[in-house]
Amino acid sequence: MLLVVMVLMNTYPLLVSEDLVFQSKCSSLLSSAAVLNAAVSGLDELTEENVGQALSNVDVAGISRAIVSDPFGKVLYDTREVGSAVGRYVFYNELVEALRGNSEAYSVYKEGVFHSSAAQPVLYRNQIIGGVYVYEYDTQQASLLENLSSTLLSISIGIAALVVMLSAIFARQLTRRLNSLQSAIRGVREGAYNQRAVLSGHDEFTQIAGEFNDLVDRLQETESARRQFVSDASHELKTPLAAIRLLTDSILQNENMDNATAREFVSDIGNEAERLSRITEDLLRLTRLDSGVTEPPRLVEVAPVLERVVRMLRPVAEEKGVDLLIVSITGAVVLATEGELHQILYNLAENAIKYNRPGGYVRITAEPGEETAIITVEDNGIGIPASELSNVFKRFYRVDKARSRAAGGTGLGLSIVSDTVSRRGGAIRAENVEGGGTRFIVTLPSSVERGEEEL
Repeated sequence: MLLVVMVLMNTYPLLVSEDLVFQSKCSSLLSSAAVLNAAVSGLDELTEENVGQALSNVDVAGISRAIVSDPFGKVLYDTREVGSAVGRYVFYNELVEALRGNSEAYSVYKEGVFHSSAAQPVLYRNQIIGGVYVYEYDTQQASLLENLSSTLLSISIGIAALVVMLSAIFARQLTRRLNSLQSAIRGVREGAYNQRAVLSGHDEFTQIAGEFNDLVDRLQETESARRQFVSDASHELKTPLAAIRLLTDSILQNENMDNATAREFVSDIGNEAERLSRITEDLLRLTRLDSGVTEPPRLVEVAPVLERVVRMLRPVAEEKGVDLLIVSITGAVVLATEGELHQILYNLAENAIKYNRPGGYVRITAEPGEETAIITVEDNGIGIPASELSNVFKRFYRVDKARSRAAGGTGLGLSIVSDTVSRRGGAIRAENVEGGGTRFIVTLPSSVERGEEEL
C-alpha cells in the first residue's frame, strides 16, 4: 500500500500538471498565432516585403520563433536570426495542417524543456494565401515542474520513513500484546488455570483478553467443581466399600460366629451394597445430564405420574408415621419426559418423608397455568437452616451428614432434580415454612412454544 501511494504521489500530480501546462501552452500559442495572423490578414498576397513590413511593429512576448509562409510552404518571414529559413520550404506538421485550413497546436515535455508550437491559416476572401507558425522553447515552467517532482519525491521519502517507523512501533506493540495473550493461552493449555492475560487499553485485543479471562474463570470453576465432585464421589463410594470390607473381614476372622450374627452382618453388607448401587445410579444420571444426552420433551400429565410416585412411597411414609397428601392436580401438564417428571417428584417426596418426624405430613400440589405448571412439595419436618437453603442443590451437599447417611441419602437427589429442571427450562427454589418444615417449588414449562424458547 505504501509503494502504491508513493507511486501515485510521484506520478499523478506530475501528469496532471503537465496536462495543464500543455493546455495553457496550446491556448497561449494559438492566441499569439492569431495576433500575427491579424497583422497580415489584410494583404491580398503574401511576399517577403509586405509581410516583413506588416510584422515590423508586432511584438509577441514569449515566442521563441515565428514563421510566415506562402500557400506552398515557402518561408517569407522568420524571426530567427541565425539559421533563418526565409526562402526555403518548411513542412512542420502544424504548418502543413494550417495550409490545409486547420488551426493546430502541439506541446511536449522532453529532457527538461517544454517544446510548444501552433499554426493558423492566413485567409483572404476565404482563400488560403499562407500560414502562420509560432514556436516556444520554455525552460522556466519545466524547471517548476522539476522542482515539483523533487518536492513530491522528498515528501514521499519523508512519509515513507515516518510510516515505516510508525509501523515498526505498532508492530512491536502488537507483537508484545500478542505474545502476552499467547503466553496466557499456553499457560492455560498446560493446566495453569490461574493464568490471566493482562492487557491495557480499549482495543480489540483488550476485549479478546477480557473474553479469554472470563473463559479461564469458567474453566477454573469447572475444574474446581470437577475435582470436588471426584473427591466427593470417591469419598461417598469409599464409605460403603469400607463398611463392606470391614463386615466381610469380621465374618472371615470370626470362626465361631453364630448364624444370627452372620445373617445380621450379611444383611448390613446387602444394605451397603444397595447404598453403593444408589450412589452409582445417581452418578450415572448426573453424567447423562451433564453430557446433554436427553430424550426430546413432550407434554406429560402430572396426575398419573404423581399418583404412581405416591403409591410407591406410601409404605415408606406409613413406616415413618408421615401422612402423604395430594392436593389439586387436575389438568396440570409439563414439557418434559415421563421419567424426568417421575425422578423430580420421587426425589422431592422421598426427601420430605426421610427428613420428617412421626406425625408429620408431606403435601404435594400441582397447579396448571397458561405457560407453566407449578409443583409444590411441602412438609413440616426438621427443616433446613436459612443459611443452608442456597446450598441444598449442590452435589453431595448435606445439612446434617451423619443423619443423611443414616437415612440412606447420597447427597445427589436434589442436585439431580435441580439439573433436570434447569435442563427443561424450568426453575426450582427452596424456602422454610412458618412453624417448621421446608417447601420446594418447581416451575416447569407447560407449552411447546415456551419450552422451545427456554431450551
